[in-house]
Amino acid sequence: MFRVLPWIITGLVLSFGAGALVWFGPPSGFPVIEFALLIAAFGVSQTLLIQHHARNLRISFNLTDIPLVVALVYLDPFWVIAARCLVSMFFYMGRYLREDIGVLKPLFNVGLTTSGTAVAVIFVQVIGLGGLDEPATWLVLVGAIVTTGVVTTVLISALLYSLSGWDSVAKAWIAFFVTMVGPVLAACVGVIFVLLLDATLWSVLLIGFVVVALVYLARSYMALRRQRHVLRELNDFTQLVVDSVRSKRLIDAMLGRLRDILSAESATVWVPKAGRYPEIRLTSTLDDTGLTDLDPVPDVLQRGVMESGVGVLLSPKNGTRAQKEALEAAGLRGAMLVPLRSGDEVYGCLSVADRIGGELSHFVPVDLQLLETIAANVGIAVQNERLLDQLRYDAYHDPLTGLPSRRRSLAALQEALSITVSGEVVAVLMFDVDSLHEINDALGHEAGDTALQEFAKRLKAHAPPASFIGRIDSDEFILQTRLASTDAAVETARRLRASLQGPFEVGGIAVSLSAAVGVVTHPDFAADADELLKRADSATRQAKNAADGVQLYHSGLESESLRRIGLAADLRRALERRQLEVHFQPKVRLDRALGEPGALIGAEALVRWPHPTFGLIAPEEFIPIAGSTGQLGQLTELVLDEALRRSAEWAGEDGPLPMAVNLSPRTLADADFPDKVAALLERHGVPAERLTFEITEDDVVSGEPRLTPALDRLHEMGVRLSVDDFGTGYSSLAYLRRLPVQEIKIDLRFVQGMATDDDDRAIVEAVLGLARHFAIDVVAEGIEAHQTVEQLRELHCEAGQGYYFSRPLPADRFAAWLDNRGGGRGQARLRAV
Repeated sequence: MFRVLPWIITGLVLSFGAGALVWFGPPSGFPVIEFALLIAAFGVSQTLLIQHHARNLRISFNLTDIPLVVALVYLDPFWVIAARCLVSMFFYMGRYLREDIGVLKPLFNVGLTTSGTAVAVIFVQVIGLGGLDEPATWLVLVGAIVTTGVVTTVLISALLYSLSGWDSVAKAWIAFFVTMVGPVLAACVGVIFVLLLDATLWSVLLIGFVVVALVYLARSYMALRRQRHVLRELNDFTQLVVDSVRSKRLIDAMLGRLRDILSAESATVWVPKAGRYPEIRLTSTLDDTGLTDLDPVPDVLQRGVMESGVGVLLSPKNGTRAQKEALEAAGLRGAMLVPLRSGDEVYGCLSVADRIGGELSHFVPVDLQLLETIAANVGIAVQNERLLDQLRYDAYHDPLTGLPSRRRSLAALQEALSITVSGEVVAVLMFDVDSLHEINDALGHEAGDTALQEFAKRLKAHAPPASFIGRIDSDEFILQTRLASTDAAVETARRLRASLQGPFEVGGIAVSLSAAVGVVTHPDFAADADELLKRADSATRQAKNAADGVQLYHSGLESESLRRIGLAADLRRALERRQLEVHFQPKVRLDRALGEPGALIGAEALVRWPHPTFGLIAPEEFIPIAGSTGQLGQLTELVLDEALRRSAEWAGEDGPLPMAVNLSPRTLADADFPDKVAALLERHGVPAERLTFEITEDDVVSGEPRLTPALDRLHEMGVRLSVDDFGTGYSSLAYLRRLPVQEIKIDLRFVQGMATDDDDRAIVEAVLGLARHFAIDVVAEGIEAHQTVEQLRELHCEAGQGYYFSRPLPADRFAAWLDNRGGGRGQARLRAV
């Protein structure tokens, strides 16, 4: 609904403007000279843009209200509206189509301009004009301009709300009140021009001179203000860099402030590997409070800047074709990159990407000059390799907890193994923090960060003396110490786990902390740091299922890892020989209001692996193996190819059988995946709307920012998106509005429990109500009883699937199932349900 709303609003705005033209109608005469002069006046004033920056808002207005006031006095209403409409069409359509962002914005702006002019004309027509020397006439003309501003702001607010929510609406009204003085002054100037023209037509010469002078002075003043603003920002930034070097927080402060100054969505510093120092790649983004190693800017662009030593500005109007293609492949609209220097040596690259403000907001040459100046200031502040030293420090330490990073932890562990002490073992305890994902979803990432900081604090407080503690992953910590024996290491793990447990408060809410602990010792179970860490990880995974949450590594755990390695090799061969099978489970109609109950409306394709040695391998086991070994894409293509082939084969009178295929976020992150889908759809002759991709609710929420481009492309192709296991997540449901979701599947735990549990029934009913609000289809999973079918029908659930109708069947048995249902394939009917 929210994706269609902007078009509906645009259509209404255009319709109002067109209706005004039809209502007034062209008069009998055509004022050729006056109309041409009006067109020219509107065209010139439209380009005389005045901009002002206030409270982080870029406020813009032009001087079209001056000729509008003159036109309201001297021209017929039809010609006033027609002239404004014609000029806006040439201006907006040409401007926006050059930017290649579609037609919604130009159409809306044309409609907004035309409708605003119509409002001004109607205002004047209703109230009426007296003599030009009467103050009441002046107030009517100024009131027409103010009324136009109010109406256009209301229309803009409606569009912004449908696209971005209430925050954008608030900014639009703030901008209106801040800039209202501009249109009012323009209206007053227009009234003065009317009085001068009424006195003598020769006054047009003086009027033109005054307008040009005012615009020149206004733009000069704005340029001066911007220069002063830039100088103030540079001064503050330089002082910040100096202070940050002293406080050891240079990169955090520098990148965060750089984003603010340039209004960028991300800022990155990259220093390639040099000698014994590792590569540094740190990024500050709007969504993360700390730094990440996820760099949105393509590596090839950064290397090019370092090799040339020259800064680069990339936007729709700047950059080479190859640079723009690399930027587009990375999903970016624009970027700036400048070299970092220490004297004459280029040692790194500083870059910012995507200016905040949408498709029409791009970096300009003056921004590149500012970024180059900032880079020079950074280089001066960290002379004698102070910047490099700080960068390396940040690379070896976790900015959130202050603990050593994985790289530093491995080095410290190897140092400990190199020293042998009689009667002691080197014990490594790995802690995996439980429920961090739930805390992030329920309370936000800030609460999750607080939980990690509290966990690190408690671990340091209760750790044995002389222990080394590091954070090696988002929710994983290690503790390395020397103890008398392996048994002592296990007892220490249990004691620490008990000490770490217990609630702490975040925003007035008590949050519990716990962890699974894996234990491994040297020289009993490993010879080097990598092996110790790998085996500690294996023990930690098993500790999640242990009664006391602690697991000592033993050789039996190795067999599980060996099985995974063997299965990975077998899976590769099975994929190459197409030995995996695709089974199909029907989806049937439940709600009588939508058609004949029990009718087949589609099927879900489910992969199965009959292993020659181990028998049937569960998807829950081999799909993660495919993801970790890079075979998931091939597996997905195999299932999708078979599903589409069967969809065409089992076509009915209404076309190929609708087919659903499960997807992983890793697959959707592949930029080429939509093209592969299009090729398979074309190969099998299946319309895109007959294909549905299912992705679990948690995967949709956690991967939304990076999945959105692929989902939008698939949606544009016509492919449907279904949210699987709906109701089990803890996050905001705002993604139902932001993402192109056409279907949700209620998790089977709620469906199977609704017959005996009122809470489960209430959840199912709530999901159905939510889906109706968003106009989204619903499928109930896991139906196994007739009573469940009747309850779902009472709640007007559209469709369902489960063992009650059929288990997942191999292709030949599914085809037989279709033939036995009567009515032929694609129109199969189940028993009366």
